[in-house]
Amino acid sequence: MRIMAVDYGDARTGVAISDATGLLAGFTTVVHGRKAEQVAARVAELARQHGVEELVLGFPRNMDGSEGARADLYRAFAALLARETGLEPVLWDERRTTVEAHAILHGTGKKMKDHRKNVDAVAASLILEGYLTFRKR
Repeated sequence: MRIMAVDYGDARTGVAISDATGLLAGFTTVVHGRKAEQVAARVAELARQHGVEELVLGFPRNMDGSEGARADLYRAFAALLARETGLEPVLWDERRTTVEAHAILHGTGKKMKDHRKNVDAVAASLILEGYLTFRKR
């Protein structure tokens, strides 16, 4: 079962898709766009191309676990993804994924200005890995 994780953003949205077994993160990419409808359409196209059966959307939470300021925006995007893909997104806590993604990229020797190109895809991979670990339990 292929599972897709989405790290939704204002200008860039990271996407990570598991392998066919649903055990490992595999394909990653970044969707560029500021309009939610266009981003959702591209994510849906990727989901169809890769045979995705389950969808996970990074969801903003504060450090205390309460919903973040952008929670309503993400719920609206989740509804849009559900309409476009026919899959009901699982809202997954994305706390610290972007911070961790920057640390990973920094650890590989990437310069900070180059992080923007990949940080969203790395964050989506972290969301996916967290979800896959949860499913194994």
